[in-house]
Formats: sequence, C-alpha cells, structure tokens
Amino acid sequence: MSENCTHNCESCGENCAERTEPQDLLEKLNAKSHVGKVIAVVSGKGGVGKSTVTSLLAVSASRRGKRVAIMDADVTGPSIPMAFGVHRRPLGNADGIVAPETDGGIKIMSINLLLENETDPVVWRGPILAGTVKQFWTDVVWGDVDYMFVDMPPGTGDVPLTVFQSLPVDGVVVVTTPQDLVGMIVEKAVKMAGMMDVPVLGFVENMSWYTCPHCGEKLPVFGDSHVAEIAEKYGVTNIARLPMDPKVAQACDQGHAETADTSAIEAFAEKL
Repeated sequence: MSENCTHNCESCGENCAERTEPQDLLEKLNAKSHVGKVIAVVSGKGGVGKSTVTSLLAVSASRRGKRVAIMDADVTGPSIPMAFGVHRRPLGNADGIVAPETDGGIKIMSINLLLENETDPVVWRGPILAGTVKQFWTDVVWGDVDYMFVDMPPGTGDVPLTVFQSLPVDGVVVVTTPQDLVGMIVEKAVKMAGMMDVPVLGFVENMSWYTCPHCGEKLPVFGDSHVAEIAEKYGVTNIARLPMDPKVAQACDQGHAETADTSAIEAFAEKL
C-alpha cells in the first residue's frame, strides 16, 4: 500500500497493489439459498427464441427430477412468468424475497412479478438494470437448486457483462437460427463468453425447419443450417436443432410451458 494512500479507492489516485490486483466481483448468494450450476442462455440478437429455449431446458431438467430455477435477467423484455403462467406477486420475509414456484415446482424470478401492471415498460438505464439482476441473486430466497437457468437479454451489453462478472456462471448455451446474419452475431456472443472465461456448453439452433402437416417434409424456412460449421470452428460438440413447433409456441403463450414437448432438446439438456 502506498504511503500516500487515503484508503478510499473512489477518490485516491495512488496505484496500490490492492487496487491493481484482479478483483473478485462475484456477489454473495442469498444466505438461505444454495445453487448448484448456473447456466446462462444467451443470444447475440433478439427474436431467436431464447426464452423458449430457456423454458424447455428448465422443464427438461425438472422432468429428470432436478430442482430447477429460472432467473429472468431480460429486465426490459421479461417473458418467463407468462410462459409458465405465474402472475402472483412474490412474498417476502426476513430472509428476502421468496421465489414463486410454477405448478411443476420450478422457481422463477422476474421483474414482471414486481411491477404494478405486467404491461408497464421498464425504462431504466444500464446500471439500474444491472443492479436489479444482482439483487435477484443476493435478495431472492431460492432455497436448494440444482440448476439455475439465466434467461439473458440479447446482445453483449451491461446486463450480460454483469451476469458474467457477478454470478458464478458455469457455462453458456448459445441460441441461434439458421440465417447467415445470425451466425455472425452468434460468434460475437461466443467471443464475449471467451473474454469472460465462461465455457460454451452448446449451441441450440432454433426454428431449424418446419414440418409440413400435409406431406411431412421438413422445410428449412430460414435457409440451410450453419450451426455445425460454427460449432466445429469453436470446438463445441453439444448441438441441438429445434423445429418450428406451433404447439410449443402455443403452450408458452398460454402459460403452459411445463406441458410442452421437450423431446427435441432432451439429449442436449442431459449433457449440460
């Protein structure tokens, strides 16, 4: 420590060893909680079905007997409560905010559960959004959880950075669609994970095809798949390709995500 140090890093200009050494930015989990693995579900852009994939992964793990939670970190575009039909405000006690549970026992927390009206927009700047996500980790009573899936906002901005730095993320699942443009955006997400020393656990290519209800032919609505090429480039072996399934979309729209068909993602989920 420098002899001129004022012991206040916010105002002091000295370069003490304590200041220059790498700092542990991880936030402490709520004292009444224990979380096994934290898996972030990311995408480089919106509209690829990231929240749907998060829901399917959570449901798949729950069906295998795991204790599951979902943190909805997409604060400005939350959709997890609607997908699971959870609309009641969470209760609080001396230990913190108690995470509500779905009918199947999946614990969730989302800003939409705390708003006066679900349709109220969240018009906050980045630091407040990031602070909210931290509070979901520190102030929410999650109890005992085997897998926590974090539904991330699209892109590589404040909230994803906060999640990677503040939560002990074990790995990321990258969601994409077949278009060339999305493939380029996916690489940005992969490279961000690399910069944060977070492993990529797998790629999920959503909306890979649509099965014609009349002839049964698989139609690549958005063009040929490129997920295998990107996966090979980055040494990722766990890949899932999900079809456009109106029944899955309908189940999530109606708040019945736990009834959705997860067969297309089961093998992928078991490897996480």
